[in-house]
Amino acid sequence: MKEIILITGAGGLIARELSKQLENEYTVRFLTRNKKRENEFVWDISKLYIDDKALDNVSHVIHLAGANISEKRWTDERKKELISSRVDSAQLILKTLQKNNRTLKSFISASGINYYGTETTEKIFTEKDSPGNDFLSEVVILWEKAADEFKQKHVAERVIKLRTAVVLSEKDGALKKMLPTIKMGIGSPLGSGKQYMPWIHIKDICSMYEFAIKNSDIDGAFNAVAPEHTTNKILTEKIAEVLKKPLFMPNVPAFILKLLFGELSVAVLEGSRASSEKIRQTGFRFEFPELKEALKDLLKK
Repeated sequence: MKEIILITGAGGLIARELSKQLENEYTVRFLTRNKKRENEFVWDISKLYIDDKALDNVSHVIHLAGANISEKRWTDERKKELISSRVDSAQLILKTLQKNNRTLKSFISASGINYYGTETTEKIFTEKDSPGNDFLSEVVILWEKAADEFKQKHVAERVIKLRTAVVLSEKDGALKKMLPTIKMGIGSPLGSGKQYMPWIHIKDICSMYEFAIKNSDIDGAFNAVAPEHTTNKILTEKIAEVLKKPLFMPNVPAFILKLLFGELSVAVLEGSRASSEKIRQTGFRFEFPELKEALKDLLKK
């Protein structure tokens, strides 16, 4: 009998790729607002509704739901949505499990590497470091607090929080957005270009979720970030190198990005390094620990 895994955030990049990786060994279900397939179940966070059948005999919940941080300007309303889409969704699952007297082997939640704050420093953050004090760190703190309740209230045996860096994939996210201008030969770093960009290959983040499911001693917070550190400038240069494209345009000035994106611009203009040592000490091995090899794999087509 296959264990059942329930995944939220069904339409996201990680959910799509992860489900392909898990479906041979597990029965995979999704929570979604619009049911299209037999293994999808409807929920509506604003109405506090969830199809109870989604949680029947579920062993593991992988919580990936959350509005896209960089999709829209951070108005007060948008900020509330960014928090509520992560926190209220987790609380809805928790309360539904409690109401039906069900428990999980593990609750595995996405989290953000911005837990440590969005600031370019020479410090390399570890899981022992304190959180930052800006908006993005506030989002992550509340996100993780909602996850921790599953263990505190004895609904899940384990709670794992993967503080995820920029996920590199040619299908979606930051890399996909950078490709068009670089392919046209007009790509350039953002702001100073010196801001660090913690990153992870899509295959490695999916493997990390699978690793967390299969290893019962994995518990707590882990930085989901590749071992090799890079900056925005180096990332841009290496993409151009792999694509064999010139890179001669000047950096995009920070003030233009601030005008375009407002407070959101901090997400691309600042960034620190984070250590992957804790997850590696558990026995996890990165398939793509180095940026250039990761880009070659993603852009080989």
